[in-house]
Parts: sequence; structure tokens; C-alpha cells
Amino acid sequence: MKRILLGTVLAAASINAFAAAPGGPSCGWGNMLFEGQSGLPSHLVASITNGTSGNATFGMTSGTNGCDTGGKLTYAGKPMLVLGSIMNELSEDVARGEGEALTTYAVVLGVQPEDRAHFNAVTHAHFNDIFTSADVTAEQVHEATLNLMRQDAVLAKYAA
Repeated sequence: MKRILLGTVLAAASINAFAAAPGGPSCGWGNMLFEGQSGLPSHLVASITNGTSGNATFGMTSGTNGCDTGGKLTYAGKPMLVLGSIMNELSEDVARGEGEALTTYAVVLGVQPEDRAHFNAVTHAHFNDIFTSADVTAEQVHEATLNLMRQDAVLAKYAA
């Protein structure tokens, strides 16, 4: 239970940490100061500038500092952190077709509550396609799950 809770908390934190352009791609003084630059150092210093001075937050609430909150936040990473920490529990839950680890995985994948029972049923029916061997990796499980979801009319919208 502790591992699932920790995995969920870490996933939520990582999703927030990697959300693309909160307030827009040019939001805050840090983005203004480092405009046109690329690379990790520039992004880190721009982010620290925005975070420590609070100007991006001010800009988002007031509509100034180049900030716009009209766009959707995106996440381009994979939920490997969560999946890696709950692999044993997840395999048991998928085999049963229900459980906390399976629910956590569905949440991390963005499956809405109304589609989770279907997600559980589909993953349960395709257990051997997802968990292909005893030493399957989290990345392999994730890719197999996404492939399975892409083939399902209800779940395809979550596997983009």
C-alpha cells in the first residue's frame, strides 16, 4: 500500500514538474531574460527565476508577463516511475482484473473513472500480451499496454 501511495504521489509530482509551459511558453521574467536560448542550463535558470520571484504566478493570475492560461498543459514523459515501483502488485491486479495498483496505473495513464472498469477488463483479458515473461520490464509493460489501448475503441483516446 505504501509503495502504491508513494508511486502515485511521485507521479503527480513528476507530471507537474514536466508539464509543458505553465502559463504559456513565454511566461515570466526568466523566459524573457533567456529568450531564444536553449539547453538545460538556460531552462533551469529561467525556471528558477520564475519560481523564486513569483512573477510567473503573478503573470498567470493577472494576464501579464507574457502569460496565458488558456492553453492545455501537456506531459510528454512516460509513467515509468510509478510503473517501476508497482510491477509486482500490478501483475497480480491485472491477473485478477481489479485492485489498487491497476487503478493507480489507470489514473497515471489518464483513464477517466467511467472507463476504468473497461480498462480493467481489457488488461485482464490480455494479461499474457502485457506480461510476456517473468522478467518483463516496466517499459515493455507500458508499451504493451499502450498498444492494447490503441486497438480498443474506448481506450484509444488515452493512448495518444
